[in-house]
Amino acid sequence: MRKVRVCILRTAGTNCDKETAFAFKTAGAETELVHVNRLIGWEKQLEDYQILAFPGGFSYGDDIAAGKILANELKCKLANQIKDFVSQGKLIIGICNGFQILVKAGLLPGNKDFTQEASLITNDSGKFEDRWTYLRAVKTKCIWTKNLPQVIYLPVAHGEGKFVVKEKSVLERLKKNQQIVFQYCDKQGDLSGYPDNPNGAIDNIAGICDATGRILGLMPHPERHQLNVQHPCWSAAGKNKKSGDGLQIFQNGVDYAKKLL
Repeated sequence: MRKVRVCILRTAGTNCDKETAFAFKTAGAETELVHVNRLIGWEKQLEDYQILAFPGGFSYGDDIAAGKILANELKCKLANQIKDFVSQGKLIIGICNGFQILVKAGLLPGNKDFTQEASLITNDSGKFEDRWTYLRAVKTKCIWTKNLPQVIYLPVAHGEGKFVVKEKSVLERLKKNQQIVFQYCDKQGDLSGYPDNPNGAIDNIAGICDATGRILGLMPHPERHQLNVQHPCWSAAGKNKKSGDGLQIFQNGVDYAKKLL
């Protein structure tokens, strides 16, 4: 059977591309690290892949704002390729800086015009937050979160992770359409403030999907907890687990693409 092909999109400043590729490989996919200029120059084409991944890092040094320059390149130079990719029912995931890119490109929360309706702004703490966090996995139609435990444990590493919306109606739509996928919480799964919510995100939002459930963006890093030994207390808390909490996210994407794409 032909393997699922994943395009790991990178540019100057991307630094989580290899970890993301390893996670998808572990889940059974074939991956390729592709510089954005190769898509712009038609050396590579998105139609050859079933999954498009935007990894973490600091694309273009987060000049202007985190993820903004690459988001503009998607909108101005790759709009048709991206729109065709989405219309074909294929999958997209954005992690940390990748989430910032998807939001600022208008792919999330998602509308027919790809208009930006939300953003990820400077943490309320005013500093870079680098720690492990608990996430409540909300039951939605998002294909990426199937079979996840109610509470998972993933690391965050960001300075601009506070999820905000342009208008109150956007948040209401997210709730109505069940697009809120992950929320920061405490160990018991209850929503709480700082430091459990590391950035002050509205409604503790750590990740959202589009209305189809095929495009996912999240601030925490699932690729940094795909192996049980990556847990900070693995010898006590994770030694009996076969994998880390993040691997199932990648496995879900690969399984979906293998079956339907």
